[in-house]
Amino acid sequence: MKKVRYIIFALTLTLIIILSACSSPTPETLVVVVTATGEASTESPTAESIATMEPLPISGAASGETMKWIDNSVLVYIPAGDFSMGDNIYGAEHTVNLSGYWIQQTKVTNRMYEQCVKSGACTNPNQELGGPVYGNPEYANHPVVGVNWEQAQAYCGWIQGSLPTEAQWEKAASNGNAYPWGNAEPTCDLLNFANCLGRTTNVKTYANGISPFGVFDMAGNVFEWAFDWYDANYYAQSPTSDPAGPQSGQYKVIRGSSFETAADQITSTIRRFNESTDSGRDIGFRCAVNNPQPFAPYCQLNANVAITNQNAITSCTLPEGFVTNQYCQQGDGYATVQISFGATWEERGTRIQCQESIEGGLRTLTCLGPRGFESTNEVVVCNPACSPQTNVSGLTPLCDSGYTFDSNTNTCVYSPISAQPNSGGCPLGYATIQSGDQQFCVTSLGADGSCPIGLYFDDGAGACVPPNGQTNAPFGINNSALASQTFAGCAAGYTYNDGFQCCQANAGNTQIGCAAGTSFDLQTGACVPVVETSAGGEGCITVRVNTFKCSTVEDNTCAPIDSESRCVANTSCRWNEAGGVCELRNPNP
Repeated sequence: MKKVRYIIFALTLTLIIILSACSSPTPETLVVVVTATGEASTESPTAESIATMEPLPISGAASGETMKWIDNSVLVYIPAGDFSMGDNIYGAEHTVNLSGYWIQQTKVTNRMYEQCVKSGACTNPNQELGGPVYGNPEYANHPVVGVNWEQAQAYCGWIQGSLPTEAQWEKAASNGNAYPWGNAEPTCDLLNFANCLGRTTNVKTYANGISPFGVFDMAGNVFEWAFDWYDANYYAQSPTSDPAGPQSGQYKVIRGSSFETAADQITSTIRRFNESTDSGRDIGFRCAVNNPQPFAPYCQLNANVAITNQNAITSCTLPEGFVTNQYCQQGDGYATVQISFGATWEERGTRIQCQESIEGGLRTLTCLGPRGFESTNEVVVCNPACSPQTNVSGLTPLCDSGYTFDSNTNTCVYSPISAQPNSGGCPLGYATIQSGDQQFCVTSLGADGSCPIGLYFDDGAGACVPPNGQTNAPFGINNSALASQTFAGCAAGYTYNDGFQCCQANAGNTQIGCAAGTSFDLQTGACVPVVETSAGGEGCITVRVNTFKCSTVEDNTCAPIDSESRCVANTSCRWNEAGGVCELRNPNP
């Protein structure tokens, strides 16, 4: 089904290479060749009166089809059909039929969530002990945590979606397999679990552990909120088609597993729950979009680059790091760690949180341990020069079809073209379509091999189309009248500009950021992939940090539970297989 798009993409890249070889190698020249829309627009497009193109024949999204979406996430299409849900330990196995839907390829990241906060549609998450620091650029591509159910649902509503139902989540996660990657036992190269790293990771780190539909992190890293109310007996009475959970309840469902979940508690069928108003250092979410409608294009976007290689490691001097003090204060255990200037650091171990300061000319970390436990965790200190870095020298910013690169602002500016081909045909990034006795230009794959935001490549149409099948929606085409009739408005924080036919950020808001797994690079003026390797490799040292037990915590939550399924369902507990008892999740595994 996807063969046609690969041919189109290959031809596009070939033309780019040929044309760029004949012109000066400036970023502006190359991007104009890619989008073929001239310099970035400074005036509103001139309204056109054009003939109406007949609807294109479409084949519909294929299983695992991807589409960039309005929060710069990627949606993955999960086709309609039956699948086997549950098992005989954590919920009766039964067959469920689901309608087709789209689900986010990754968990929502800190950067993605921050954009929603800036738009006014979301509220700030709680900073959780042991979780990634929200707002710290180092954790921009880590999953957002510290959000309760209502906050997660609000984000999903911002992008036209909802939290996935239990059934939607489980089908996307494994489609009947024990784990997302199949039935092989979990290992540290497939997912972030069992304290392999002791922290959250970039949401696109584990490409070997993706689900049958190409969805990342459906096991490990952090748990995920689901839409449903929790009922331990719901499977016995749920409808067979599109179940959405009980009408009410005390708890909301949580699915998946986290960076500290044990290997015997990873299977995709395990059901967990939590108070809807609660949050945690290892609870995040992703969204499902059941019926995506075509939002208007953004007026400005960040560019991207195509990565081909990495820089070599040039320096690898080990940093310094050592514990200088341990003490109790108001019932909490603390430790002080001194580290080198210029080094990076992160906690490894889920129950400490460190804060950096400069005291007496020394760089110091003050680390808070878990209350009521003596705990041993680690702080990994690294020389960043030893980490592999993305080589961006000489790379050219690339824009989606319908955009041109403005080197003054380092942004891709929406620049729609005429629907009628000129004497040379349609420009690169567009396809020529015959409709009746006329030819039309329609949006196609860009220089990065993908469609613009809100469109997927349909093999039947041979072009990029919106998922609602409205093939005449004028993405990248200058037709203000048709645009105002077909676009479903703008996301919160943006206002539709009828003259420019796009969504402009409101005053005080910022344009949509880089996609998950990438960050903005000032050298190229574009988003580049983030290379994240597990700390502890070359150029890193590990500092063992002990904190004292300074108070006593009684276990009144987990100890009374005598069932493994009920124990595992509670996110505060873990099942001790050897002892056959339910325990608080040990802060010092």
